[in-house]
Amino acid sequence: MEKPHSKWTDWVRPQDVVWLLLFLLLGIVSERDASIYIMLAGLAAVQVLESKIGAGSRGRIFGLVIKYAICFLLIGYTGGVYSRYWLLLLLPVVSGATAFGWIGTVVVVLLAAATYSSFLSFVDWTLYDLDAPGLIWRIVFLGMVGNLAHMLAGDLRAQTREANRNAAHLAAANEQIQQAMEALRRSDRLAALGQLSAGLAHELRNPLGTIRASAEMLGRNLSAENEVAREVSGFIATEVDRANSLITRFLQFARPLEVKLERADLTQVLDRAVAMAEREAPGIAIHRNYAPEIAPFPLDAELLERVFYNLILNAAQASPAGGVVTVKTRPGDGFVEIAVIDRGSGIEQKHLETIFNPFFTTKPEGVGLGLAIVAKIVDEHGGKITVESEPGKGSIFRVLLPARDQPASH
Repeated sequence: MEKPHSKWTDWVRPQDVVWLLLFLLLGIVSERDASIYIMLAGLAAVQVLESKIGAGSRGRIFGLVIKYAICFLLIGYTGGVYSRYWLLLLLPVVSGATAFGWIGTVVVVLLAAATYSSFLSFVDWTLYDLDAPGLIWRIVFLGMVGNLAHMLAGDLRAQTREANRNAAHLAAANEQIQQAMEALRRSDRLAALGQLSAGLAHELRNPLGTIRASAEMLGRNLSAENEVAREVSGFIATEVDRANSLITRFLQFARPLEVKLERADLTQVLDRAVAMAEREAPGIAIHRNYAPEIAPFPLDAELLERVFYNLILNAAQASPAGGVVTVKTRPGDGFVEIAVIDRGSGIEQKHLETIFNPFFTTKPEGVGLGLAIVAKIVDEHGGKITVESEPGKGSIFRVLLPARDQPASH
């Protein structure tokens, strides 16, 4: 029941009802003449259907032509120059002035004046005197109304454009606020999990050291014939080393970063990261597309080298054998953008908002701290990291770093 009602209200607007009532009242006070009723009804129909004929220029021009034709017939039928229906010429004047620019406004006013003035040729001047001031007054009145309608329509269009610009600014500001809130939530999670990791790491290292020492002692005291026990003691030592490595990474994540900003060449930092990644993934080609105009700026070369190494290695691991990873730089207004682009497996949409969270990983052997540490380092530089990805088509990680001189925050 609601859909037909909605379509009906979209078709019949409140202003259309007002127009019909006004023309009905005009018909009531008019002469009892069927021809006049027909022409008023036709003019009312065109006025109501004008917006539905077409929003383009052709539809508007078609509506204006019909209005002028009906007004010409009605004025001519009811006395020509002396007809009281000359005011109906305001309908095409206002419609044209609100729809077109200055030239269109001048054209519709001149057409209205020509339509009305054309009836002067039908007057028998032996019986009537020319009321030149009255004629000029009516033509000037048409021009004044057309000009006023055009000004009001222009102001309305300007306000609409301003409202659209404000809406776009608000949408952009809202997106920035959402990104800032997400960064704040991520920072809070990093801080809480970092404290937890640090506490657990310190508590676990002592018993792990005891377990490894015991395993080594056990291995040395076992006889050569007891191969199973010696193998198990070796497994214990290996797994303890793996756990210690994991704890070390936890501590690196939990420990506050000491960012040392020194003017450095970004290209050299990227080259070192690319060289390390190429050793880890020899089957992947890494292309460098650096912007030569990027001058050295303050950064922590060691930390950012770790950032780009992680991003490039992740991109290489996500790419098929023989794939290509591109490292691209671009200068901006007060910032530098570094993009790491691959055409690999991509990231599912549901994971895009959580990939920078600690302990989140899709790799079977992963820990989920690599991208969390990357995001932390970028945040400490006052920068921002974003990702665009589509499953099966690859990913683009973008790092934005401030390129202006600024004091270190640590």
